[in-house]
Amino acid sequence: MTYEISVENIKCGGCANTITSKLNKMNFIDSCEVNIESGVINVTGDVAYKSEVAQLLLQLGYPESGTTEGLRAAKAKAKSFVSCAVGKMRT
Repeated sequence: MTYEISVENIKCGGCANTITSKLNKMNFIDSCEVNIESGVINVTGDVAYKSEVAQLLLQLGYPESGTTEGLRAAKAKAKSFVSCAVGKMRT
């Protein structure tokens, strides 16, 4: 089954690389594709684990759109800068 998650803070290919590499390590995900422009991640895998996928994305600094605000949003944005930098080093 394929589903999508709309997230915040995706800025570039470095972000996409980090997201793709982390999600593809999860046993219940067959593949994923990141659309940088729209901030949407298309996931192919067991939809029953969507909340776990969303939790990992939050830990990486890419929360589901509309789920964080205030200090949590600022913290997520800071984490996304680190994830982005790591993703850039992998390209």
